[in-house]
Amino acid sequence: MAEISSTFSVHSTQINVWKKIALSEISGIFSDKRAIIDKDQLELISSLYKEIGKQKVEVDWLKKKIGLLDE
Repeated sequence: MAEISSTFSVHSTQINVWKKIALSEISGIFSDKRAIIDKDQLELISSLYKEIGKQKVEVDWLKKKIGLLDE
């Protein structure tokens, strides 16, 4: 601990705090929960892009129809 403290100019108490945090969170880092969240977010993004594409087609169609009425 003393060697790490002097090498990085960090107090040993701070290193102990970081160690406790790392040990308490290490199981979550390697779990599949992060992948599930990312997968759910990707599915949401994909569905939103599909909806945007659908609405763009509808808007373009309406603009075309309005243009025909003006001519």
